[in-house]
Amino acid sequence: MAASATSISTAAFSPIPFTNARSRSIMRRRWIRCSIASEPTISPSPGAGETAGRISVDCVVVGGGISGLCTAQALVTRHSTAVGEVLVTEARDRVGGNITTVERDEYLWEEGPNSFQPSDPVLSMAVDSGLKDDLVFGDPDAPRFVLWDGKLRPVPAKPTDLPFFDLMSLGGKLRAGLGAIGIRPPPPGHEETVEEFVRRNLGDEVFERLIEPFCSGVYAGDPAKLSMKAAFGRVWKLEQNGGSIIGGTFKAIQEKSKSSKTPRDPQLPKPKGQTVGSFRKGLGMLPDAIYSRLGSKVKLSWKLTSIRKMDGQGYTLIYETPKGLMSVQTRSVIMTIPSYVAASLLHPLSADAADALSKLYYPPVAAVTVSYPREAIRKECLIDGELKGFGQLHPRSQGVETLGTIYSSSLFPNRAPRGRVLLLNYIGGATNTGIVSKTEGELVEAVDRDLRKMLIDPRAEEPLVLGVRVWPQAIPQFMIGHLDHLEAAKSALNKGGYQGLFLGGNYVACVALGRCVEGAYESASMTMCCLADVQ
Repeated sequence: MAASATSISTAAFSPIPFTNARSRSIMRRRWIRCSIASEPTISPSPGAGETAGRISVDCVVVGGGISGLCTAQALVTRHSTAVGEVLVTEARDRVGGNITTVERDEYLWEEGPNSFQPSDPVLSMAVDSGLKDDLVFGDPDAPRFVLWDGKLRPVPAKPTDLPFFDLMSLGGKLRAGLGAIGIRPPPPGHEETVEEFVRRNLGDEVFERLIEPFCSGVYAGDPAKLSMKAAFGRVWKLEQNGGSIIGGTFKAIQEKSKSSKTPRDPQLPKPKGQTVGSFRKGLGMLPDAIYSRLGSKVKLSWKLTSIRKMDGQGYTLIYETPKGLMSVQTRSVIMTIPSYVAASLLHPLSADAADALSKLYYPPVAAVTVSYPREAIRKECLIDGELKGFGQLHPRSQGVETLGTIYSSSLFPNRAPRGRVLLLNYIGGATNTGIVSKTEGELVEAVDRDLRKMLIDPRAEEPLVLGVRVWPQAIPQFMIGHLDHLEAAKSALNKGGYQGLFLGGNYVACVALGRCVEGAYESASMTMCCLADVQ
C-alpha cells in the first residue's frame, strides 16, 4: 500500500458532478477536493545562442523527488570534497515528487507514499536532514489484516503466530512449510513471475491469500506479470544461494555472522520490532528539510529540454526557467525522473537507451482519503474499543475494487481529531486501469462501498471526504524483462561513450520509499567514483 516516490507533476481540476444518489449526498454534505497528476511535457530543444544565461557545476541531479533530493543530500554531506558543486533541478514548483502531505482542519494525511521501512539508510537521511526528533514509528505489535471470505483476518507477525492464524488452512500451512525447506518442484530455468515462484515454493494459499494482495498493495501490480527476480530480488536470491528459501536464509545468516560488521551510527534511533515510520508532520517533512538545507542548490520550475555531450568530458543541459533559457555545463548527470521522461530526453543521444526505458510500464493509482466517526467501525473490528492496526489488504478474488486501506489515525499520532477515524485507500493499479476515466464521486463511492463490506457499519453516516488524488502513471512495474531493459539502457549509454550520465530513481532502486533512499546513496557513491576518475 505504497505509491512510488518519483517526480510527477500535479494540477488541480474542478470537481465533476457525482453520478448517483449516494455520491450526490456526499457532495451536498461534505467538501471534497480532487486533483490529477500529470507529467511536464518535453519542449523542443532551443537553437544555439538562444540561452539567457550559463552556469557550470560538477554534478546535476535532474528531478527533485525523494530520489533526487536524497542523492544530492548524500553528495553534499558525504562526498562534498570529491564531488564539488551540485545542482538539483525540478520542473515543478515544489519538491517531493509523489510525496504529498496535506494538513487541514485537524487532519493530516498522505496522498502518495504513506510510510517507510525504517532501515538505517532512511534513518541516516533523516538524521542528516535534522529530523531525528521528528521521527515517529508505528506500534510493532499492531496487526495487519487481509480480507478473506468476508472477514478481516490477521496476518502472522512472527513465527510463533504461524500455527494459530486462520488466514490459511492446515493443509496450506503444511504445503508452505515443506516448500520452504525445499520439498517442491525445482526452478523452471526461465525468469519466473511472482505468481510462478510463490506457487511453486510455498503453494497456492500463500500466493492467493498473502502474496497476491501484498503485490497489489505495494506495487499496485499484477503478480502474474511481475518478475520475482526484479520485484523481490532478496527473496529470489535465497533459493538461488541456498537451494531453498529456508536454506538460503540460514546461509545468509551464516555469511552475515562471518563478515566484518561496520559499527552502527550511534546517532540513529533503534525502532522496535517490525514497524513503519514517518515524521511528526508527515512524509513531506523530509523533502522540505532537504530542500531547506540545500538552499540555492535546488532550482524549481526548471524544465530540462535537451542534453548534449560536450566535445571533451561532460554535458551541456538546456533548461526553460522562469528567467528564460539557461545552459548548464556539468561533469556528471544523475537522472532521477520517470523512465518515460528520461527516454524522451535521451533519445537524441541514444535511441537504444531510450527504446529500452520506454518499455517500462506505470499503471494509474488513486489515493482516496476519507474519515468516519469512531462509532462507524464495526464492533468486531475494534480492539479494546479502538481501531488498531496498520491496515488491510484485499485480494482481487474477494469481490472488492479497493486495493487496500491504511488506518492512518491508528498508525501515527495526531492524524485526525478526537473521535474520528482517518483511512487512506488505494484503488486502481495494473489490474484496474479504468480508474482514470472515473469521476471522483465514482472513486469515493467504490471505496465507501468496499469499506462497508468489512470494516464500516453499513448503516453509518456518509464519510467526510478529504481528498482524492489520481496518479495516471504512478508506480513502475518490475515485470518480466525489467532488469534486462534497465541493463540494456545502461549498456547503450556506456557503449555510446556517455560516461558520467547515470540513471536513478524508483524504477532503478525499487518502488518503496526506503529503497529509493538506499538507491540515492548508491547513486551518490557511483558519481563520486566517476568524478574522482576524471580529475
